[in-house]
Amino acid sequence: RRGAGGWTVVQDSPYRRRIHANTPVKIDGPVAGHHSLRTAADPSGKLVLGTLGCCSGGKTPWGTILIAEENVGDYFSGGNKGNDDLGQTDPLEIHRGWALLDQRFDLSKNPNELNRFGWIVEYDPRDPASPIVKRSALGRFEHEGATVTFEEGMPLVVYSGDDCENEFVYRYVSKENYHSEKGADNSRLLADGTLYCAQFTDNGTGRWLPLIYGEGQLMQANGFRSQADVLVNARRAARLTGATPMDRPEGIAVDPVAGRVYVALTKNKKKPSSTPVNPRERNSAGHILEILPPVKQGVATHWADRFAWDILLECGDPDGSGDARGHYGHRPLNNAWLANPDNLVFDPAGRLWIASDGMDDFGFSDGLWCAPVDGAGRATPALFYRCPRGAELCGPEFTPDGTSLFVAVQHPAGEGGSNYDRPSTRWPDFDPNIPPRPAVVAITRSGGGPIGG
Repeated sequence: RRGAGGWTVVQDSPYRRRIHANTPVKIDGPVAGHHSLRTAADPSGKLVLGTLGCCSGGKTPWGTILIAEENVGDYFSGGNKGNDDLGQTDPLEIHRGWALLDQRFDLSKNPNELNRFGWIVEYDPRDPASPIVKRSALGRFEHEGATVTFEEGMPLVVYSGDDCENEFVYRYVSKENYHSEKGADNSRLLADGTLYCAQFTDNGTGRWLPLIYGEGQLMQANGFRSQADVLVNARRAARLTGATPMDRPEGIAVDPVAGRVYVALTKNKKKPSSTPVNPRERNSAGHILEILPPVKQGVATHWADRFAWDILLECGDPDGSGDARGHYGHRPLNNAWLANPDNLVFDPAGRLWIASDGMDDFGFSDGLWCAPVDGAGRATPALFYRCPRGAELCGPEFTPDGTSLFVAVQHPAGEGGSNYDRPSTRWPDFDPNIPPRPAVVAITRSGGGPIGG
C-alpha cells in the first residue's frame, strides 16, 4: 500500500497467496488430458502439482498475472528428457537434486512429469481462492515472459522468448477477439488460438510461421499425432517449421506509443556463424532486436503474419574490439554501457527500460538502464540503478502513472568466492546475523513526479 511515507507491505492483506511446487494447478487447452501429461498420481493429465522455474511473466488487460515457467529441467533427474532436452542435461550436477526427496522428479520413475512443466500459468492476484491454470495453447518451452498486447475487437497477442541459445521467438494469436466489456471472461482467449514461431530473413523482413498439426513438417512421419504433440514439443516443431535460431531470446516489450516490439537477446557463444539478425558470431554481450508489425490506420497489427525488423543496439563496451564492441545511437554517458539485456519494460511515456543479467562477466554489477527508442536519444542507454554485488535485476514494473518503479533484486552475493558464511554482501539488511536476501525495491522520485521525467 502506498501512503504518505511511501510504500509499505500489508502483512494481513486479503490478497496474500503462496504459489509453490505443490500447489494444485489446472491444465487447459489442447494438451489437457493428453497421454504425455498423465501420471500415476494424475491419470487424468489435467491437474499438476505446482509451478517451477518462475521467470518474468506478464499481465492481462482483465487483471490476471501470467507466470512463465523457465529452466524447469533443472529440477529433474534420470531418464530421457525429450523435447530437445528442455532444461539442463544433468540437474544433480547443478544444484537442485529434488528427485532425492520426491520421486516425481525422477524421470526414470515418472517419465511424463517433466511434460507438465514449461508452460504459461495464469492466476488472479485479487482472488486468492481462484484456480491457477496452465495455458497449454501457448506452447511448452523455457518461457521468458508473456507479453500481452491487445486492440479492442481484434485478436489477443502474446509474445514470448525461449531462454536458451539457438532457440526461438514465439507469438500466440487468439482465435476469437478481445472485447473489454467481457472482463475476466477474456481468459478463454488464452485457451484457443494459434502458436507461431518467428523466421527472420536477411533483408530485414520476417514471417510468423504457424505451428499447426498436419501442416508442413508437423506430420505423423515426424512424430506428431495431434496438436497437443505440437505444443508439448514446441521447440522441435519450430525447428522443423523453419524458425530462426536466436541469441538466447529473453524479455519482450511492446512500445505503447508506436506498437513496435523489442526483444532482448542476452548472449550466444554456441553458434557456428553470425547472421544479420544475430550479427555477432561470438555474442558475449547480447543485443536488442526491434520488430515492426505492419501499421494500418495508425494501429500496429500484431496479428499480421509478416513484419520488418531492425537492430536497436548491440550491447558491450563501445571501446571494445570485434564482436565485443558495443554499438549505440550515441556513446552512453559516463561510459555506463550495458551487457546481457534480460527483462524489458516501457514506462508510460514510451521509453524503454532494460534490466541486465550477466554484467559480472565484464567486471560490473547488473542494473537498470533507460534507452529511448525514438528521437535524438534513440538507442542510447543511461544507467539508472545498479544492483548490489552478485545480484541480478529483474521484473521492472511501473505504476500506471509512472511515479513508482518496482524492481526485484535477485540472489545478492551470488558470485564466485562468496558463500553463506562469508557472503560478498549482506544486502539489504547489512546485519552480520542475517544472510543476503532477495528483495523487491520500490523507487519513487524525490518530491514526486514520474520516474525519469
